[in-house]
Amino acid sequence: MKYVSLTDTVFVFVHGAWHSSGQWAATQRALAGLGAASVAVDMPGHGFDAPLPTGYLLPGQPGLMTEKSQLATLTMDDCAEAVLSVLHQVRHHRTVVLVAHSAGGGPASLAAERAPELVDRIVYLSAFVPGGRPRFFDYLGSAENATALGQNLNLGDPEALGAVRINPLSSDPAYLDELRETHYHDTPLDRFDRWRSALTPDLPLAIPTTPVTLTAARWGRIPRTFLRCAEDRALAPAAQDLMITEADWAFPGNPFTVHTLPGSHSPFAARPGELAAALAS
Repeated sequence: MKYVSLTDTVFVFVHGAWHSSGQWAATQRALAGLGAASVAVDMPGHGFDAPLPTGYLLPGQPGLMTEKSQLATLTMDDCAEAVLSVLHQVRHHRTVVLVAHSAGGGPASLAAERAPELVDRIVYLSAFVPGGRPRFFDYLGSAENATALGQNLNLGDPEALGAVRINPLSSDPAYLDELRETHYHDTPLDRFDRWRSALTPDLPLAIPTTPVTLTAARWGRIPRTFLRCAEDRALAPAAQDLMITEADWAFPGNPFTVHTLPGSHSPFAARPGELAAALAS
């Protein structure tokens, strides 16, 4: 595999739903070995400082199905501004590569639209691309995504909660099996238990539901790559292909470069070295 020069490249990583900057650590270590700097963003409502439902860590998890999320007032703008803040900090590097995973594609795209001069390339790792349809839910609910798993993971009424809530600390074996099969089916079981314990339960509802509008003069001028996950069970390969196709139709002057990775929705957990090599190539 041929690598580009990485000595003055910085990768800015944007995580997906329920994750945090920590999900990228192994990939960042591998990239450092290849000469690249990187920084990972914690979007508002995620990471170690994320506010949790009051009963989440208590026996029996009281109120988990009904308690309104403390993240309900967070907006897509809030999340995009968190990405923009990091992009401004690293612009002194010659090459800035913005990498988004899954639901992080919305805030990353909006940040790139607002400040395309801060991004030299944007990479979507099985991530939402609002080039053809403006909301992540538009693709999650598409016919192309009908084979995706995870429909039984969401708790309560997202509209009432103000969040898409899951329960990574569930004691139900069937629930945990679906969580693993959806996001981490190729991650060893002992490592899956560590990964799920690091997840937070609430995704602000604004992230998958807020429309993101892109323009050819701004987002559309940035070179872009899509890294497909061939065995993805959270965002079906057919839905990934739909996003690529519709974005290229909408912005034909600058089409995606597309590469396919083996495995699940979460290569940063299952094969971070391979992910780093793909990013460096």
